[in-house]
Amino acid sequence: GGGGRGAEAARALTALRDVSTELSRRAAGPVDRTAADILRAQVMIIDDLVLADAVASAVQSGMDAAHAIDHAFDSHRRTFHEAGGYLAERVADLDDLRDRAIAACLGEAMPGVPDPGVPFILIARDLAPADTASLDPQQVLAVVTERGGPTSHTAIVARSLGIPAVVRCPGAMSIADGTTVTVDGTTGEVVIGVDDATVSAVREREQQRQATLASSSGDGRTADGHPVALLANIGSARDLDDPAAHGAEGVGLFRTELLYLDRTDAPSLEEQISVYSNVFALNQGRRMIVRTLDSGADKPLPFMQHDQEPNPALGIRGLRLARRDPGVLQTQLKAIAAAAMATGADVWVMAPMVATIAEAADFTARCRAAGLAKAGVMIEIPAAALQVNAILGVCDFISIGTNDLSQYTFAADRENGDLADLNDPWQPALLQLIAMCGAAGAAAGKPVGICGEAAADPALAPILVGLGATSLSMPARAIPACRESLARHTLAQCRNLAQTALAATGGTRGRAPEGQGPQSLR
Repeated sequence: GGGGRGAEAARALTALRDVSTELSRRAAGPVDRTAADILRAQVMIIDDLVLADAVASAVQSGMDAAHAIDHAFDSHRRTFHEAGGYLAERVADLDDLRDRAIAACLGEAMPGVPDPGVPFILIARDLAPADTASLDPQQVLAVVTERGGPTSHTAIVARSLGIPAVVRCPGAMSIADGTTVTVDGTTGEVVIGVDDATVSAVREREQQRQATLASSSGDGRTADGHPVALLANIGSARDLDDPAAHGAEGVGLFRTELLYLDRTDAPSLEEQISVYSNVFALNQGRRMIVRTLDSGADKPLPFMQHDQEPNPALGIRGLRLARRDPGVLQTQLKAIAAAAMATGADVWVMAPMVATIAEAADFTARCRAAGLAKAGVMIEIPAAALQVNAILGVCDFISIGTNDLSQYTFAADRENGDLADLNDPWQPALLQLIAMCGAAGAAAGKPVGICGEAAADPALAPILVGLGATSLSMPARAIPACRESLARHTLAQCRNLAQTALAATGGTRGRAPEGQGPQSLR
């Protein structure tokens, strides 16, 4: 009867709420910033009213709570799958949310990473964001998955936690429990059944690496003293505890989105001034490069008009938001200027998703009007790279966002693991665009920064410098390895390496960072 249906619907909706609460709790816990963002995205999916309605109507049609949840997720799943690209890679995330909700509904333990009580290497078909985000680096020594791509959530979160990860490693699930394996996150190698001699050789190599890193300090420079600023990427004041410890020379990318997420109204001028002042003061006079709001239909904000876009990656995002709603950018620039004034900080501001000279000039004018001395743009769109000489004529610096520049150059979604070979920072076409930017910067006497996954690859650092990069910005924990790598090469050697890389016929996956290489099981 109706009462039974009502109770069943309540049970199903309570299960959804339980999952939401659990994931929100994890996001607020001692997790890395990247992990927290990903967990919050999961919460947004499970809190979706469309999902709740679908569950309720499935119960009305006669299903029990668990089947209703399964049914509701199924239609969501089809939508994601048919959308292809980024959303298709999120199907695994949906399945994980569904399994958690069904478990909550049946009163079973939610799925998760086992805890054998001793440090171990985790092998999985794929890892849900919620699981990866709550990994304890003290317990999980390395992660190997059969699925996923270099920019999938598993890889990004593992990297931000400092856990070596090898993704897309076919056959990994056939390794028996209790087997001794060595995992090299740098080369992407997983070696099974190693003997003591191999283990001690690996340990010795790792100890040497740690010793070298520990002794590497000071500012970034090549072997012959050519300076290269090594900067940190941050998302909030909390991340600043980290950069100083690794000897960052400042902040090369302050992502300001966090201020805007999870709220129904735009943050006020006063609130923004207070947050920025706090971050600027903690940075103690070092360079601070702030990226203005980078949101779009893929990271929608409730207080901005976001029409449903068939292709958010090519839609209204980054600086393009100002076409619709210039007020949000104007308030942000005012707040940054006021905070810079109050703290005396060395603040540079840059806009994401700039495509034309006119957009670059317009952004610079807005910065000047707000009282900001250093205005730059991010080079993430091939059109901007092709016009870089003229763009540097109207702004003060550029920063190359290699992740997006790569995906727009190769027309390859960086969340799609099957296209990982195209989104390889070693691809010569991408390096050619970087070379154009480097040459333009040198000609104009203006700084050329690089941020994005590529900047954190110690093997690629000398090449980027050889192409003309004057600074590299990365997660703080990647700085010591890049500093050490640059110190081993003269500027002339960097330039030679760059020429070799430009002349290559394709990307060299084997040299890519953190287990994004050709994964081999030996």
